[in-house]
Amino acid sequence: MAVEQRIAISSPQWRALHDRIQVAMELTSRLNTVPFGDVETRNALLAELLGKPLPAGAVVFPPFHATHGLGTQLGEQVSVGQGCSFLDLGGITIGARTMISPRVTLVTEGHPVEPSERYDTITVAPVVIGENVWVGAAATVLPGVTIGDGSVIGAGTVVAKDVPPRTVVTGQGQVERRRLD
Repeated sequence: MAVEQRIAISSPQWRALHDRIQVAMELTSRLNTVPFGDVETRNALLAELLGKPLPAGAVVFPPFHATHGLGTQLGEQVSVGQGCSFLDLGGITIGARTMISPRVTLVTEGHPVEPSERYDTITVAPVVIGENVWVGAAATVLPGVTIGDGSVIGAGTVVAKDVPPRTVVTGQGQVERRRLD
């Protein structure tokens, strides 16, 4: 699991992120209204959102949402299904030939667990997905998780810890971590 970074809402770093979030929201709003057959416009908007053209053979099917856009790195022949959300302030890396099924949420951002810190701070930690991975429909991958090459994440699974290479994981796996006082 990657170590999370904390960003104060009052910091210059947050202000810069906030400005980029506004750009990303505008770009994804436009992307999600482009007719499906207009691949040229769709790919141009994705290139602007991600900061570079899609790699060879990679495809992102709208609707698609990204918090930041520039924090996402896609490998060749990656497929991202419809209705996916990438909360990518902490950075998302997806290896070549990986399939992200519809309605998957990749989360790299959150807030501190301590109630007194939640409002004024965000936390970020990267999500790294290896090559030849299949993430099933409506799965959620939480901040700091690395999924090893060749793994399969079952539909609806919530992934809260690292997944070794060539491993199949399914289910919610909800475990009480600690009690808040």
